[in-house]
Amino acid sequence: MEIQTLTIAIIASFLVFCTKPVWSLVIYCAILAWYPPYLTVKLGTVDFNACRIIIIAIFMNILIRTDLHKKFKLAWLDKLVIIYFICQILAGAITSKSMVIIENRLGAIFDMALPYFAFRIILTNKNQYFLLLKSILIITAPLACLGFYQSITGHNVAAPLKAYAAWTAMTSQSNAMRRGFYRANVIFSQPIMFGLLFAMLGPICAGLLCSFRTNKVASTIGIALMGLGVFSSMSSGPFLAAILATSFLLFYHFRRNWKTVSIVLILMCGSVETISNRHFYDVLGGYTFSPSSANYRSRLIDVALFEGGMADHWIFGYGIGHGDPGWGPMIDRRGLTDIVNHYILILYLFGLVGLIPLIAIIMLALRKLIEAYKACTGTIDQWLVWCLAAALFGLLATLFSVSLFGPPRTIFFILLALCGSMPMIVKQVYSLA
Repeated sequence: MEIQTLTIAIIASFLVFCTKPVWSLVIYCAILAWYPPYLTVKLGTVDFNACRIIIIAIFMNILIRTDLHKKFKLAWLDKLVIIYFICQILAGAITSKSMVIIENRLGAIFDMALPYFAFRIILTNKNQYFLLLKSILIITAPLACLGFYQSITGHNVAAPLKAYAAWTAMTSQSNAMRRGFYRANVIFSQPIMFGLLFAMLGPICAGLLCSFRTNKVASTIGIALMGLGVFSSMSSGPFLAAILATSFLLFYHFRRNWKTVSIVLILMCGSVETISNRHFYDVLGGYTFSPSSANYRSRLIDVALFEGGMADHWIFGYGIGHGDPGWGPMIDRRGLTDIVNHYILILYLFGLVGLIPLIAIIMLALRKLIEAYKACTGTIDQWLVWCLAAALFGLLATLFSVSLFGPPRTIFFILLALCGSMPMIVKQVYSLA
């Protein structure tokens, strides 16, 4: 499939050079959602999937055909993203083989850092933001329908492509079922990542419902299909992200009471910690889609942080290619350790040297959202910021039970880029031009 992948990447790259920069972001999102990331073109020992090739074309277009790079100024959020990857490389240089860390982090830069800066540089006004939201709905709606078809029938139309995966032998997982439904994944390697695509993008697309210049019926149908995509995965992670994001959106009408609600939640969690013999996150796990797997996730936190799992590895982590840390028997006597917590995964790989910059990025992204909200001049803009905050809120909470890989990992950094640009976006006046 290398020839086919290269052909699709070349066609998409050609379109990038033929359109306005904002449309290159739409093209990138379409390939990200629809073309399998495991189909690659090898360049030496490095695998380039279609998105990695297209992101190169996007930056070439920025540098050659526009002056956007000259207008762009690094904010502290951008600097922290750069610091984050530098810290990972430094930690990896101590704990991992040199070629392993170079190849791994080079791929991460193409999958996360470059898309982040592409969205930060190109997306500068409200017209572009609404165009992106509309395009995301159009891109994801058919994919959600395919996911629902797989969930009902067990037939994955993209299953034959998995035989050509570049990294590992993959199965379609079409036989995996929960509560009478098959777990859809379509082009994704895992149903959880498939569901997260919709859980992460659906809330920001709800921003279209606030604009009188968008078709609210079509937007509502598109957002409903996003929910269908989440359902099709039959996975607790996407369900949790979607439920939390939806709750955050509904809270918009009661937002003036946020201090009271925050205090009540803190007191409730504190009471559980004080009175109960379990942690509050363990108790909350009993009310999730899959209580048994929630128990594993809570035990993972305990073992890694409080029972010696990270002993002697707190600073730089275990490194890439280290293998199983051996926490499985301590958690539930299983043979292998499944690190289903993105924060602990970063801690395991790069230690506090890698985790602290990530937390700093998240905190500064939230600060940017607060800055944008304060800069809003009307409820339409406030709703746009609130929808982006809802997506981030749902995801950040879900990362305690899911570790990201594939397209959702890229989307996470795209959301961070949108947070960085939101103060500038809300200050722009929407026009029909």
